[in-house]
Amino acid sequence: MINAPVLVLNQNYEPLNVCDIRRAFRLLGASKAELLAKNHQVIHTPTIAIPAPSVIRLQYHVKRPQPRVKLSRREVFTRDRHTCQYCGKVSRDLTIDHVMPKHRGGRHEWENLVAACRACNHRKGGKTVAEARMELMREPRAPRADLRYLFGTYLSDERNDAWRTFLFLEPIRASSAAR
Repeated sequence: MINAPVLVLNQNYEPLNVCDIRRAFRLLGASKAELLAKNHQVIHTPTIAIPAPSVIRLQYHVKRPQPRVKLSRREVFTRDRHTCQYCGKVSRDLTIDHVMPKHRGGRHEWENLVAACRACNHRKGGKTVAEARMELMREPRAPRADLRYLFGTYLSDERNDAWRTFLFLEPIRASSAAR
């Protein structure tokens, strides 16, 4: 119960991160944050009952680097929509291809990795795209870390629906969820 997630907003209401209720209470108690939305839970002490926070906003502005999508096989496949970037075949049985082969100095980074079917990856082998006489459908780029990527796992829990207002997402309604 004390480990329930709490959305932390920057002073300008920009979503920063997620903390637990215990950390949120420390920030609220030290007047470093203000309560914007309450949780469905109530924390009981020997003398009082306190509604648990769901969304808090910091009283000061925190500078932070732009969040990035973590580089993984799954994220490369998601970026490329499970489509071979050479022949256009949509499949769940894909491999990762280095556009510039690693043995030629190609790095393991977003701009050098694409999803490829086994046949195209085998055909290209250790050659460059030009040497293999192949063409990429799209130039590989790092995807942007959007709000659904950063907070989507928390939004699947209906107890965090209050967050949608602060993340500028529409609340899920019973009628639209049934469709």
